[in-house]
Amino acid sequence: MKEKTVPDYTYETAAKNSGFTYVCGVDEAGRGPLAGPVFAAAVILPDDCPEIEGLNDSKKLSEKKREAIFGIITEKAVAYCVASASVDEIEEHNILNATFMAMKRAVEGLNVPADYAIIDGNRTPDLDIPCGTLIKGDSKSCSVAAASILAKVTRDRYITELDQKYPQYGFAKHKGYGTKAHTDAILEHGPCDIHRMSFLKKLLGDKK
Repeated sequence: MKEKTVPDYTYETAAKNSGFTYVCGVDEAGRGPLAGPVFAAAVILPDDCPEIEGLNDSKKLSEKKREAIFGIITEKAVAYCVASASVDEIEEHNILNATFMAMKRAVEGLNVPADYAIIDGNRTPDLDIPCGTLIKGDSKSCSVAAASILAKVTRDRYITELDQKYPQYGFAKHKGYGTKAHTDAILEHGPCDIHRMSFLKKLLGDKK
């Protein structure tokens, strides 16, 4: 049977053993949706951080569980920051660079400055501190998993609020992702000002 992968503090400990003091985990939420900003979070967990029950990659958790763990993370963390890059920035700089912008803002927004960052994925943003990448880091590192939850919950809350302004699209249900209900709504009503037009080229074709 395949061993279950759950995040632990191994990577943070290794960085601390190399001489770093404040190690933050960094992850994003919202690279794939057709609408809304991309969000990123940076989290520094304490050395004696108690095991947060259920802490894992945000995609593996229910919305209710993410909301519950969100409060625990923000209470226990040494420092945390959630930042974003706008739809305009996504359109101008592309989604990868906009994601890096959000990550950089999250790290720089920590009220306790980090001196090392563990970045989910295989590429790093342009940070002023040393950093390392960790593929599937939200399933391996506690601080990256915590960052994934903060970014995901914050983005979901933001998009859900937009549902009141744009009720015809159903943002509260699909959070901006390209579900059939969402794409059908775009085709019926046309895109709104929070849609990423570069993501809609194939869908809209000559209908823009």
